[in-house]
Amino acid sequence: MARKHIEPFVDREVPFKKMTLPGFKKGMHYKMLSIDEDTGACTMTVKYDAGYKLPPGMSYTEYELIILSGTIKYGDDICTAGYYVRVPAGVHMPAMHVPRGAMVMLMYNFAEPSFVESDEDHELAMRSQLTLVDSYEGMQWMPSSGAIYPAVAPGCLLKILKYDPLTEALSFLYCMTPKFWQDNISYHDCAEEAYHIWGTSWMMQFGDLPTGGYFWRPPWINHGAFRSDYGILAFGRTDSKLHNYFHWNPWTSPLENRDRAAAQLARTKPDLFNWAISKDGHNHPHDFEVPDWKEGSEYV
Repeated sequence: MARKHIEPFVDREVPFKKMTLPGFKKGMHYKMLSIDEDTGACTMTVKYDAGYKLPPGMSYTEYELIILSGTIKYGDDICTAGYYVRVPAGVHMPAMHVPRGAMVMLMYNFAEPSFVESDEDHELAMRSQLTLVDSYEGMQWMPSSGAIYPAVAPGCLLKILKYDPLTEALSFLYCMTPKFWQDNISYHDCAEEAYHIWGTSWMMQFGDLPTGGYFWRPPWINHGAFRSDYGILAFGRTDSKLHNYFHWNPWTSPLENRDRAAAQLARTKPDLFNWAISKDGHNHPHDFEVPDWKEGSEYV
């Protein structure tokens, strides 16, 4: 998920463009939020016109979407606002129909958007990882401390939608309750992105982020303090474990933050740290359980 730092960005301030890539039918419009210029992996907000249809088909890359408004039918499944869908690469979906129009946040994770008509899965597809869930009505909120440690201040709640057991990457719905505030600075080892489905939050470095606000934040970027007067509802993702490094100096650079994170690893896991930086031929990762796994690939 190597993309440029984009923060803040508000999609309401840019126009839609017509989707013209092969395979996609007329009536699909997008606003590009962020893109990996090497792989084509990207995040978009997408508008489907009333009556939009796609035949059964698959993508060559995993994609995720969350419905922001409207209704989408996948075969016999009727998905309304709040539905989250994760489709692994090569898994075919039934015919898609958007009777009255819809808005979604759509993410292609490892390559550029693609669609190929098919009524069966690719032979290597991992159908067991297909997810279709009503995140608004079908899941309970949990304190952020239940999934992330060190946790943020009370009043930030989560619904975990995707968890990768190899990388600990997350996709999640989150909310800030009215009058939420946190007065320290934080950064992470992971890339982090989020989109405001509803509401406005304030952050010291970038000001207000309203409904339609988005960011893509690379590792070790300072952010905070935070507050939200009336609360927010948002969708977020990371590309690895979300660990909060809290401190009080807003002027530290990403390099300084990276070095501080490495120093913390040396304190908490000294044997692993010393082995990782050794020059005896062992300073490279080797996964005995999943030897063919590469960074950016799906869990197998």
